[in-house]
Amino acid sequence: MGERAVPGFKTTGSKWLLPVSDFMGLPLDQVNFLACQLFALGAAFWFRLYLSPNHTSPLVRHAVATLVGFFFLIFCFGCFVYFSTYRYSMLTAMGYLTVCHVSRAFIFNYGILSTDFSGPLMIVTQKITTLAFQLHDGKKERMQMVRPSLIEYLSYNLNFLSVLVGPCSNYKDYIDFIEGRHISTRLRQHSGTCNGQNGYGKTPEPSPLKAVCQKLLICCGCMLFFLIVTRSLPITYNVDPLFVSEAPFITRLTYAFLSIQAARPKFYFAWTLADAVNNAAGYGFLGMDENGKPSWDLICNLNILGIEAATSFKTFIDNWNIQTGIWLKTVCYDRAPNHKLALTFMLSALWHGVYPGYYFTFITAIPITIAARAIRKSVRHCFLGSRGLKLGYDVLTWAATHLTICYTVMPFLLLAVEPTLVYYRSMYFHVHIISILAAIALHQKHKPREPSATTKTFSSASSSSISSSCSAQCQPAHSNNNDKVH
Repeated sequence: MGERAVPGFKTTGSKWLLPVSDFMGLPLDQVNFLACQLFALGAAFWFRLYLSPNHTSPLVRHAVATLVGFFFLIFCFGCFVYFSTYRYSMLTAMGYLTVCHVSRAFIFNYGILSTDFSGPLMIVTQKITTLAFQLHDGKKERMQMVRPSLIEYLSYNLNFLSVLVGPCSNYKDYIDFIEGRHISTRLRQHSGTCNGQNGYGKTPEPSPLKAVCQKLLICCGCMLFFLIVTRSLPITYNVDPLFVSEAPFITRLTYAFLSIQAARPKFYFAWTLADAVNNAAGYGFLGMDENGKPSWDLICNLNILGIEAATSFKTFIDNWNIQTGIWLKTVCYDRAPNHKLALTFMLSALWHGVYPGYYFTFITAIPITIAARAIRKSVRHCFLGSRGLKLGYDVLTWAATHLTICYTVMPFLLLAVEPTLVYYRSMYFHVHIISILAAIALHQKHKPREPSATTKTFSSASSSSISSSCSAQCQPAHSNNNDKVH
């Protein structure tokens, strides 16, 4: 979804739905995408009910998922769909993706909407690198992980459930889904809390119908919001010369805030619909929640309430494009020896594309993240003494967070250098200045102190006794997502 079709718009996909595109005033590639996703929703129900793993072999399920996914790609993107399927490394995958980004941005019309055939490649890049690192980590830790066959590899990357908009999911979870172990495995993990029932087999497999219906209602709300509100608040008006020159700063700031808020529902729509498609096929079961009800949020890509109510920069990005955040953390943040934050943001920018606006956004996010951490450590404890102070702190940080997000992501939507600089000048670079000064001023305050000689002696004396008890009781755990960025 986006602006109305403009002269010069190009598409490499099917033109069968061109009359629908003209009638709705939407770009043809977005109409094709919507048509494929709605078809995928129906196909997902059929896939779960008529190609159930109870009476269909994994080979058939893999083949059907792959063929339908490949049809979607041809319908949406035509001859520009070329995937290499073997021996991708991180460098090769990102290099090939960057070439496609350059092709879309410069061979087509720069800054003008065109068929985004790089979108599926972005998802495939995530899947290829995720699988490669999982195989590498499995060998390193001497874990049993079978190398996928050709049909398994193609199915994981090109299945119709996630080929257009994702999300990227764990390879083992996907194979469990195809082979019929996905739900039963997770029910087994919760069998100890099932009212005394011993054994997951006594619990019938939960239906995803309620979760799918709830997510489709959210999609309908987002679509209505887009048609009624989003189109009346165009992003480009933030850099309109007359508006910038005549409107006071508060008016410009308010419009920027409202236009960014209005731009989010199109992302909510796409990711929630993709989640509903996966759930309709029986994929995405997380387990039973604390109330004993089934949860279908295993591969959910966003938490709308968490986004809209976020009171920190970290909370916002933790709830936005969740699966991409997990991918960035897995392949970059957890593995980078130094400069983890900067390298992860730069990888995110490169993954998104070659438009300068992406790099303005993610480079700007670096000092903001550093400053936000330092400010939170410095002042948050002062507001925890009473409910009133805490409420005031939450309101203030909510406003600051969303105004900062607005400033940060505006270049992401403007794309080009010139409008980005126009916007920054209209905002007097205030977020850049405040975040850099705060990061510098508070850096020394929170710099880790060198341990004293006494501390070192105590630590070395106690480490042996602690390690002996810990080795018998502690098991390795995944690191948390406290610093996840995307």
